Amino acid sequence: MNGQVSRCGHVAIVGRPNVGKSTLLNHLVRQKISITSRKPQTTRNRILGISTSEAAQCLYVDTPGLDRRHGKAINRVMNETVMSVVGEVDVIVFVTERLLWREEDETVLDALRHARVPVLLAINKVDQVEDKSRLLPHIERMSERYDFAEIFPVSALGGHNLEMLERKVCELLPESPFLFPADQVTDASSRFLAAELIREKITRQLGDELPYEVTVEIEKFSTEGGVIHILALITVDKKGQKRILIGDGGKRLKQIGSAARKDMESAFESKVMLELWVKVRGGHMNEARVLKSLRGAF
Repeated sequence: MNGQVSRCGHVAIVGRPNVGKSTLLNHLVRQKISITSRKPQTTRNRILGISTSEAAQCLYVDTPGLDRRHGKAINRVMNETVMSVVGEVDVIVFVTERLLWREEDETVLDALRHARVPVLLAINKVDQVEDKSRLLPHIERMSERYDFAEIFPVSALGGHNLEMLERKVCELLPESPFLFPADQVTDASSRFLAAELIREKITRQLGDELPYEVTVEIEKFSTEGGVIHILALITVDKKGQKRILIGDGGKRLKQIGSAARKDMESAFESKVMLELWVKVRGGHMNEARVLKSLRGAF
């Protein structure tokens, strides 16, 4: 690194559901590692994305959207995940949406008031704000709510202003040697990424037809003759959900599998043979083993 001081640290990306946290992460690491959809709370786990420049290595942690509702076990685990991340990182990027400020945003901000590290505010989706003259007053209002280290109007989808955001993040990281090889973009296993890509296609194609109680487990992941063979089990709560997921003559499941396989081949840079099965298991999202799997670590 030509004698430069190296910086490295963890950066939490937090915010209410559906503000674009996963899209932001994917653009910052310049590769798709966190699934996205229009449905809130698509992200369930902490996803670590690694962005390495000549002098800095940013370890971005994408977190589930903080939810005020604690009725379901999965929501409780999601909230616990966010709160634990806030206390373990070096920098926090708080993501909000356009000119909106909702009760959920206030909930996230309340959680950040206990943070002992710099908090950057990323106002996302500014490309969707028609009257740009309203941005500056909104930024001023946000600066009155909290002593942010800096505020950035950005578009995660369009890439607007992300370089400035990333530059500031790097400046705030502690001096430290890199923790990962320069070409590594995530610490997630290939099995985990495969399961997440399948879940993304389910969420995108079915939208509100299926509730959140859908899990994907990789039963087999092996390489034979240069081809990756993957067998995935999709678990739902009810028989009716299974019928919706499979579709007429298995058409819907084939579409999900085809879309997921294409993304896998791009991510793994290999030909993929993907087989999907659907199983009904009532109340499976409250099982201890599933909840334990949601409590991912760095």
